[in-house]
Order: sequence, then C-alpha cells, then structure tokens
Amino acid sequence: MMKYLYIESDKERGVEATFKWLSDELQELKEALNNENKTALEKEFADVLAWLASLANITDVDLEKAALEKYNHKCPKCQQAPCTCKFIKIKTNASAQHL
Repeated sequence: MMKYLYIESDKERGVEATFKWLSDELQELKEALNNENKTALEKEFADVLAWLASLANITDVDLEKAALEKYNHKCPKCQQAPCTCKFIKIKTNASAQHL
C-alpha cells in the first residue's frame, strides 16, 4: 500500500531525507510513549511503520519478505517460539542486550 501511495514522491525525496523523516517519527513515537494517550500512540506507530516501509521501498527491499525470512515464526537467536533468550539490563532500564 505504501508503495502504491507514495513511491514516486519517496523516490524523489531520496534515501537520506526519507531516513531523516523516519528518525523524526521515531522521536515522536518516543514522546508518545511517555504519555497515556493511546490514540496518539497508535498514530505514531503507524507513522513509523509508514516511513520504514517508504525507506524499504526506495531501497528495493521487500520489508515483509525480509521480516519473514529473519523472524520465520521463531526468534532468530534462540530459534524458539516464544523466545527463550535472556536479556540483561545495561545502563538504564530502557536498554537491554539480547544474549
């Protein structure tokens, strides 16, 4: 859908500017995560997904295929579903490392 709607304008904008938009949307998502407005949070998740898809489209990456190949109904690290990997906290509660 994103390709159908936006591929021409995405190509014209280019990779660097599209990545900048994605980065801006990630910042907006971070801000929405700190609030208790679920509607705003849903919109920000949708925006991040849309800009990620746009970036994939202009770099000729099939995002769905890439995700399914890496996460084919199991964790790519432990090969289990659900994941049985352990996470350790690093520096802040928000940071974790996948072991």
